Amino acid sequence: GCDASILIDSTAQKQSEKAAGPNQTVRDFDLIDQIKTALEAACPSRVSCADVIALATRDAVALSGGPTYPLPTGRLDGLTSNVNDVNLPGPTMPVSSAFAQFFRPKGFTLNEMVTLLGAHTVGVAHCAFFQDRASNFQGTGKPDPTMDPALAGTLRRTCSASNNPTAFLDQNTSFVVDTSFYRELTVKRGVMQIDQELATDPSTSAMVAGFARSESSFRQSFAAAMVKMGSLVGQGGEVRKSCRVFNPKSPVSGGARPPVATTPRRPPVVQPAPRPVVRPRTPVPSTRRPVVSPRPSTVKPRPPVSRPRSPVVSRAPPPKSGGKKNVPKTNVKNASKAKGNQRKKPGKGN
Repeated sequence: GCDASILIDSTAQKQSEKAAGPNQTVRDFDLIDQIKTALEAACPSRVSCADVIALATRDAVALSGGPTYPLPTGRLDGLTSNVNDVNLPGPTMPVSSAFAQFFRPKGFTLNEMVTLLGAHTVGVAHCAFFQDRASNFQGTGKPDPTMDPALAGTLRRTCSASNNPTAFLDQNTSFVVDTSFYRELTVKRGVMQIDQELATDPSTSAMVAGFARSESSFRQSFAAAMVKMGSLVGQGGEVRKSCRVFNPKSPVSGGARPPVATTPRRPPVVQPAPRPVVRPRTPVPSTRRPVVSPRPSTVKPRPPVSRPRSPVVSRAPPPKSGGKKNVPKTNVKNASKAKGNQRKKPGKGN
């Protein structure tokens, strides 16, 4: 299903993967049709059906209480879908055989196989996959001794109907993606034989016990394994207009399909926005004169010289013009006395 070949409808000339026995119990293909119709209306021929499956699975896991995880896109839809190409591990296959034939050739580790089978924490299985284990294990007429007797009785009653009914793979939290599936295995309540053997096989029993104890360990491992499984696509393909049929052949190319990419499309790599380049400005010559700070003088300033002021001698006003000069009569004695007084008091009259 990684390249959406499981979505192709069978025709009168050829049966598709959808017609294979293990895939006949897959349902709700119309939900994928609704998603694809909405995508084609918004962005035609951009999102492949393979991406729809991967993204819808991721969202279904999150809505069921499981982890959410970033998922790369860019898958292409496969160009073939043959019923004989379906080769999946059966419900009664031993753990060692399932790993050697199916998981290891695809590049998965044993721990990743145990993790991916943990997807059985939700979903159902038809009685055809476990009925013999609950009532006639290996032709003994008895249930599998590794199955809880109470569970075996419940499954026998469920499968007594004639319409091949279903039973939950996780009898505890049937609609929640959690580690209850692994805890059920540790108490012999695995519905399918391949699930129960995960807890009894020496190579995987410790892994089951570890996931049963640690919810965070399972969530981290499950997210990584789902991303890895979603990368199993071929080297060519197309983006279908309808998930149920291949794109129509081009009449221009003589009936052949238009050329498609030979390698899976890669998602665009989002680069961080580049930082603006700051270029240094070219210096502009200034028209102002440079300010030169005065240098400190090394010559000591001379002290100011104080000079005595010259005495100011007031002069008598000039005589009035005309008439006789009024010269006071003084004797020589009085005149000499007056001159002496002027010498003693300079500046009188300023």
